[in-house]
Amino acid sequence: MKWVTTSIYEKNAQAYLKGRRHIFNEGGTYSSKTYSILQLLILIATYAPQPLLISIIAESVPHIKRGCLRDFINLMGADFDPSKFNKTDSVYDFGNGKIEFFSADEPSKLRGARRDILFINEVNNIPYDAYRELDTRTKKCTIADWNPVSEFFIHEHGLINDPDTEYIHSTYKDAVNVTPPEVIKNIEAMGARDPNWANVYLYGKLGKIEGLVYPHFEQVNELPQGDYFYGLDFGYSNDPSVLTKNVIIEDRLYSQELIYQTGLTNDMISNRMNELGVRQHYDEIFADAAEPKSIEEIHRRGFNIKPCPKGADSVEFGHQKVRQYKQYWTKDSTNCIKEQRNFRYIPDKDGKLTDKTTHNFSHGMDSRRYAVIGKLLTINHNPLHIG
Repeated sequence: MKWVTTSIYEKNAQAYLKGRRHIFNEGGTYSSKTYSILQLLILIATYAPQPLLISIIAESVPHIKRGCLRDFINLMGADFDPSKFNKTDSVYDFGNGKIEFFSADEPSKLRGARRDILFINEVNNIPYDAYRELDTRTKKCTIADWNPVSEFFIHEHGLINDPDTEYIHSTYKDAVNVTPPEVIKNIEAMGARDPNWANVYLYGKLGKIEGLVYPHFEQVNELPQGDYFYGLDFGYSNDPSVLTKNVIIEDRLYSQELIYQTGLTNDMISNRMNELGVRQHYDEIFADAAEPKSIEEIHRRGFNIKPCPKGADSVEFGHQKVRQYKQYWTKDSTNCIKEQRNFRYIPDKDGKLTDKTTHNFSHGMDSRRYAVIGKLLTINHNPLHIG
């Protein structure tokens, strides 16, 4: 394996060699913290002189598959041997060393066998009781990483201040040697538009999420049966196109992220919807009214797509309508879950919240909002008065 490493890899490796009981990585996006930790764990497993088990954990199975497991396979590259990977148990066998992947929402795994090394990815998204259960069943070392969106149990319980803990702070500047220049340019531009986002995701400083647009939601394994309807937010180069599938049951709104991807043309979106089983000439799709050309092109492909009504107060009206429901996302909606945890009203220079919201975390939220407004209009069978 030939890798380019960063100073964050070196700091984690040194902390491990010093025998630290806890190694905590707090930092911004593209700071290499997760990749660096995975590089270290792969090397430890590869050269383990005696039996050694490493557990890699995230909040749910979809987060594991789309996050650490995908990164692990990419890092292994040509050295990844499918015959050594047990897909059923998600365990890769290096010989003496083994790396297993599972989620924090599996109670039997939390109370299962002990391990030598534990890595919890985005530890701020798991409950303290789950962390404590995992940590007490770990013999040598617990490693964790997170973006400092706001204080959580690591800060609240003073775990960073333990003398046997190594605290490693990182920013995107720690990984400029491995990050494409166009990515750096893009995230710096996003930071210029949103100071709080820059504080957390560029500079890795502890944020304070106030004014969340949708502060409460829960996760479910799958959508319940019902009358499904869809929302579509268009994007292309910097912003993703997002398709969500939704169903309303009494006072509950259930949603699933189906598409969340940049670089999709309208033909590509149409093809993906066909593959996903969106029924032509039948299933209702409500989309951004500011994209009439895109809506018409997809309509000509046979889809029942309609513009979401807009007006002077339509955005806030839509937020209010979504908030009237108890909200649920399926666990595989990883991007939209992250958006909802960060989607907030932006304060003015005096700290007073405005009606403007964070663009960086708006795409899935807009898709769902279009769907809800459009569906309510259909159910009521009358024009929606806005503004």
